[in-house]
Amino acid sequence: MATVPLASAVLRRLEGKVALITGGAGGIGEATARLFSNHGAKVVIADLQDDKGHSICQELPKSSASYVHCDATKEEDIETAVNTAVSTYGKLDIMINNAGISGANKTNILENTLSEFQQVVNVNLVGVFLGTKHAARVMIPARRGSIINTASIAGNIGGTMNHAYTSSKHAVVGLTRNTAVELGPFGIRVNCVSPYIVLTPMSKKYLELDDDGILGFYSNLKGTNLLPKDVAEANLYLGSDESKYVSGHDLAVDGGCSVVNNGFCVFGRSV
Repeated sequence: MATVPLASAVLRRLEGKVALITGGAGGIGEATARLFSNHGAKVVIADLQDDKGHSICQELPKSSASYVHCDATKEEDIETAVNTAVSTYGKLDIMINNAGISGANKTNILENTLSEFQQVVNVNLVGVFLGTKHAARVMIPARRGSIINTASIAGNIGGTMNHAYTSSKHAVVGLTRNTAVELGPFGIRVNCVSPYIVLTPMSKKYLELDDDGILGFYSNLKGTNLLPKDVAEANLYLGSDESKYVSGHDLAVDGGCSVVNNGFCVFGRSV
């Protein structure tokens, strides 16, 4: 009797599902779009990077991906993106609220301007609110769905990023938990993923890292760097039926960073 290779049994974990990804044309969003497509999902990439978004869609299997221009801070854009997913593929199973910015590299609150603070909050928090609202609009009648928000370890601890970014990501975790409570009775799961520093163009520019990064110096877990695909794998789990009873959860992908106080640690830090 022929045996089925193990790889083929787990290859298509999102077969038949439709996913919309804001900020899907770069970094974590792009890695998620590619991984979801590999696992059988129809993907709608929503972003401001039109050329990059169309290029990614062309590289994915035919008829499996679409692009829509979308500013995550504009409700009409988010509404259009959700409507595009439904009109193109007939439904929306997974909403990834991933669009985000780091803001100015300023840690002194006296140097922060109101406009800079509001810009970060508008993208990182208001964008998640709008994405959740309009995903829920079409998921509630279907009585199913998975909403996944990109948070950060800066949403659980202080001192890792600027005030605007840290505030916005704390709020994303709170919004995730609140909407998980509201939408659970409709069969909709809401979770967030909180990565450590990921080697993306945005983070490398903010932290002035080279291509190799120097994350081994900063991180708790040695021997590896966090890549966009690692966060995409967490999104894959939360979007798949494997996490069918997981909701209201903040999944840290941080190598244990958020549980370590390097300034007061009984374990040797020089290994």
